[in-house]
Amino acid sequence: MLDYKFIKDNLEAVKQNIVNRNMTADADLVVKLYDEHTALVTKLQDLQQKRNENAKAMKQKLDDAQRQELIAAGKQIKDEISKVEAEEKDTANKLEEAARQIPNMVHPDAPVGKLDTENLEVKKVGTPRKFDFEPKDHVELGESLDIIDFDRGTKVSGPKFYYLKNEAVFLEQALIMYALNTLRKHNFQMFITPDVAKEEVLKGIGFNPRGNESNVYSIEDEGTCLVATAEITLGGYHQNEILDKASLPRFYGGLSHCFRREAGAAGQFSKGLYRVHQFDKVEMFAYSTPEQSDEIHEKLRLIEEEIFEGLGLPFHVVDTCTGDLGAPAYRKWDLEAWMPGRNGGEYGEVTSTSNCTDYQARRLNIKYKDDDGKNKYVHTLNGTAIAVGRAMLAILENYQNADGSVTIPPVLVPYCGFDKILPKNK
Repeated sequence: MLDYKFIKDNLEAVKQNIVNRNMTADADLVVKLYDEHTALVTKLQDLQQKRNENAKAMKQKLDDAQRQELIAAGKQIKDEISKVEAEEKDTANKLEEAARQIPNMVHPDAPVGKLDTENLEVKKVGTPRKFDFEPKDHVELGESLDIIDFDRGTKVSGPKFYYLKNEAVFLEQALIMYALNTLRKHNFQMFITPDVAKEEVLKGIGFNPRGNESNVYSIEDEGTCLVATAEITLGGYHQNEILDKASLPRFYGGLSHCFRREAGAAGQFSKGLYRVHQFDKVEMFAYSTPEQSDEIHEKLRLIEEEIFEGLGLPFHVVDTCTGDLGAPAYRKWDLEAWMPGRNGGEYGEVTSTSNCTDYQARRLNIKYKDDDGKNKYVHTLNGTAIAVGRAMLAILENYQNADGSVTIPPVLVPYCGFDKILPKNK
């Protein structure tokens, strides 16, 4: 959430930012409510001062007429305070609700655009493989290798659920351990986080817990949701806390199940493991001072690159355009791996890392005490170490062989205990 005064003082820039992000929000309403709320707070303070003066006068030596006059005045002031307090509370709630719709400002170097096709490629690593046979997509491979069962996942749980079987079970765990050990090497503090979070935490991170556009599963009558990412639980970890500046930056890694409704997501680009309702993910999360966050954002991106270079997968990095950022992100890098089975061979997103500046911290009330003795909001950053489904998808499609087998990336073999998955005779 942006600072109210910042919105007022930079109204035209905030409105242009909303347009650039292709979002709908009413910055003018925020300024109007902010002015109304400021006036009500001033009025309330004046009334409270009058009440104090009246109470002080009541302690003086008075005749009955004077005392009755002060009692009547005190009752009138009390009634007016009660009325203004109700107005102030109502306006404050409306102001917060309107301000929560305003997206974060955008890094000046982020490309302006509406669609992911307008993202800017900034780096390319590896060369897409040229096959001397007709490659299969991961759905075909999952069936022929007997390692993924989408049909029974649909039968038991519904569309976009699946079973991992046989070698895929160990491949998933290998990817998780590979990511966890990479983060341990970079001195991250590791967590396995809850799969449930309160709605107030989701709102603070920037997720919408309710409504048709929500991407999360709400738990009825509980005021909680299944988490869509450990960003939610790691971001909520220090809600309403003041952190020691000397402890910053803090680097947290979280393993969690992730649950997403993916409402409206369909088509060939969402097939198979690419877009599902449940998957496992190792997430990176950082708390920092404002001066540290740009450098940390680069650090998180380089860790993502290290992980996928280690897997031997071709990928490129894109600077995400304004319309594809999401409300909390100030800047976001996407790492997209080459996927031979995606529309005949295309890059598809496997990780992203975002600098959210103080946008989430304001909503979650997470601060640090600066050298000047003042409490200031931290900056928060997040990044995907491994989203297992998409990483597995890319491995299966890139490491497939003409005989239908799939070779395991060497870095994963010690975790898997095997170096190849062979087709099954079912």
